Amino acid sequence: MSISMDAEIAAQVREAALRAGVPLSAWMADAARAKLRHESLAAFLDEYQAEHGAFTEEELEQARARLDPPAS
Repeated sequence: MSISMDAEIAAQVREAALRAGVPLSAWMADAARAKLRHESLAAFLDEYQAEHGAFTEEELEQARARLDPPAS
């Protein structure tokens, strides 16, 4: 497989792989997996809301609090 991307992004990706201590291909595979999980979750949430109604502001705030707890 061959991919192309903007030179600035490519440099950032190479640096990220170096920091993580993994080969570039492994870093890219992990990034692709994360993107696929994100898209799958987004599709699930869209379907859920279509069936059960939009999330309330209170539900969204509870989710935010669980995902990003305040620093102690």
